[in-house]
Order: sequence, then C-alpha cells, then structure tokens
Amino acid sequence: MLKEPRIKVGIVSGDKIQFSLSDVYVTGECDFCAGNYEAFLTMDGKISVGGIVFGTEVEFAPVVDESLFSLEDVMIGVSFHWQRNMRQSFRGALLLVAHNSKIVCVNNISLEQYLESVISSEMRSTSFLEFLKAHAVISRSWLLAQLPQITGELPVEKGIKQEEAEDMTIVWYDREDHNIFDVCADDHCQRYQGVVLPLVPQIREALSATRGEVLISGGRICDARFSKCCGGVTELYESCWDDTPHQYLQSFADSEKISELPDLRDEAEAEKFIMSSPDAFCNSDSKDILSQILNDYDRETADFFRWKISYTQQDISTIIKNKTGTDFGLIKSLTPLKRGPSGRIVLLRIDGTKCSQTIGKELYIRRILSLTHLYSSAFVVKVGECHEGIPCSFTLHGAGWGHGVGLCQIGAAVMASRGYDYERILSHYFAAAKLCKIYV
Repeated sequence: MLKEPRIKVGIVSGDKIQFSLSDVYVTGECDFCAGNYEAFLTMDGKISVGGIVFGTEVEFAPVVDESLFSLEDVMIGVSFHWQRNMRQSFRGALLLVAHNSKIVCVNNISLEQYLESVISSEMRSTSFLEFLKAHAVISRSWLLAQLPQITGELPVEKGIKQEEAEDMTIVWYDREDHNIFDVCADDHCQRYQGVVLPLVPQIREALSATRGEVLISGGRICDARFSKCCGGVTELYESCWDDTPHQYLQSFADSEKISELPDLRDEAEAEKFIMSSPDAFCNSDSKDILSQILNDYDRETADFFRWKISYTQQDISTIIKNKTGTDFGLIKSLTPLKRGPSGRIVLLRIDGTKCSQTIGKELYIRRILSLTHLYSSAFVVKVGECHEGIPCSFTLHGAGWGHGVGLCQIGAAVMASRGYDYERILSHYFAAAKLCKIYV
C-alpha cells in the first residue's frame, strides 16, 4: 500500500505577499514567531521576508501541527459568477516560490488534511455524513488520478485545448498543468479554501471512515468528475473534454424512478425535457436540505435545476463579440448542431449578419454566451419578435449547473438525506467503478 501523500496546493501569487503566522514556524535558516509578515522580491529575484533574504524558494514549516498561516484577499471562483476575495487560513507548511517575477504561495499539506478543506469548501461542512463520505472518496480519487507520481503513468498534457477549422472553433478546458505545485486552490481544480471554521465533527468522521479509499476502474484510479447539479441526466466525459470514453463516466437518469430516457440528442426531445421538471434526486427546492449542503455564495444561485436568461439583440451581439474577438454583426440565430445524452449542447452554430461560426465544447459555449458563464450548456433558444428577419431578443431556457459529468453534488446530497449510504451513492454515479483502499 502507498504511504499517505503530501500535496502542494497553489493558493495565490503577487508582487508582494502579506501573511500572518499563528505560532512559531521554522525555515532552514531561522525561526519566525507569530505575527504579520510581508514577502517581496529583491532586485536579483530572491525572496525577502522580515529583513532576511532567502533564495528563490523558502518553506515555513509549523512547529505545532495545529498552527495556521493566513493570507488576505485570496480570490475564489476566478472568472465564474461567484468570484470574490476571502481571507483564508491554512494548516501545513507555507512554501514561497519566485516564479515569473512573482511570488507564488503554495501550501504543502498532507492529502487527508487537504481533503478536510475540499469537502468543506465544495459544499457546507454541515452536509449529511454519507454525502461527505462520498465526496471524500471522489475528491481523493480525482486528485490522485491527476498525479503521475502516484499513478505511475506518464503525465498527460492538461490545460486549454483549441482546434480551429474554417468557420469552426472547438475549445475545451481541463485543469491547467502546474509546474511548481500539484493543483490550484480554485474551482478549476477543486475548491480548497483552507481551514473552514468551525470544522464540524462529521468532516473528520467522513475522512476517517473512508481514509485511503478511492474509486478504481480497469485497474486505474478513476478521474472522478463532479458538478453542482446535472439537471436530471448526467453527461458523458467526451462531451466536455477529450474524445476518450471513460467507462465509469456514463450518462443516465439521476433517478431510480426513471428506467428509460428519451434520446436527448434529438432536438425535440431535448426541448421537451429541458422545458419540463422531471423526477430527479437533484430536483429539490427544499430550503432545509439546500441550506445544509450549499455554501452561502452558492445559495445566491436560486434556480439551478431549471433556469432562464434573456438577452436583447444588443446584449447578445456585444457579449459574443467581446468573448470571441469576432464581430458577428447582429445575431440571427443560435442553433444547436450536436447535443450530448443529457441535452447539453456540444456544438452550437452562431449565425450573424457579418459572419457565422460553429463553436464547442460545452464550457466554451457557456463562456461565449454570458458575461461570466451560463449555468450549463443544456438549454433551448427562444427568439423574440423579429424586425426584418433579425430577432430583437433571445431567451435561453436551461437545465442544471455545471458540466453534469460524474457525481451530481446536489443529487448525491439529496440521496444522503433520504438514507442512502455513501457506497450506494457512489455506485449510482460510478456504476463501473469499485471502492479500493490504497493507503491506511
């Protein structure tokens, strides 16, 4: 079995870094007492803290395990609609690295301590215990699947993939490759917001009960994806990222009452489904349940199972021009050309008075049609009154929040509220995978 890994998490970077220490931290050269500090780069690119000049890297290690270091104005939800700054505190060591004329703050921490924060940051720490157990397993699985030093596999290039052909732009986004740390702290990897206080007992209970457990399929750790709300049907991996099918990331109804799904790749069936309110675990408006599982800023998104957004012609044409860098003129139509089995649009045709283009995949579509992001690409388009063949407005009726692949967080939490244990929750969302303990 493996030894519990340590993880390097990139938190923030800047010209100067202000941080505070709750207790004594040691470096290779000296001790730093509790207090406030500022790190900056010298003219020759070295890191200076408290009047002491180090090299291009310095690590502050806590003498006491429960000590905390804190950072001001850490941005979360970068480029998403919930973007904001927070003060955050962290266990483990603080690593400062000079990189590209900036100082990068990295948290060097044990994997299980990292997960304490992730499952408290992704959803509320007051969530149902069995849901927290399920999330601990998938968060652990996803992270370890990304690390070639753990899997023993050759690293796969990550980041933004873009393919351009005549009148077509296909873009998909995976987590970025990180050279000086394993994962970042934001939604682009997994939400990691340090010590979320108060740390309620069920967080540690969930981690203790599942310690070292991951999902395995085909002898490999599963790249266990998750999103906030699938909208009633989960999506295929290849609809959102590269075209490699994953046996454990399939499309199915988020319900035990629906045995047969309509073909949501068909436009008429997709419209009928999206404009309805089908039975699904994630089809919940229970304030008691949602207040237990959603963080405060996530509850600002009131309508996530079904949603609607309207644009004037000026709004939509300006947004598309600004997001693509292409002047389409007035927008004549937005036409889905390909949908995934959850109804999410994979290819969308934009026709304007000046030019036309097909775009994909799902996240790129969401970004192009919104100032931030649409909640999902599972939507149907309704046009308003036309003037000389040009619509005066567009209304998008949508389903779900996120890419819809893998575990549906709200659906899983609702399952837990109804008495399902974490093993049953995981088998619902990852039917082709099995649980395996890889370290104790």
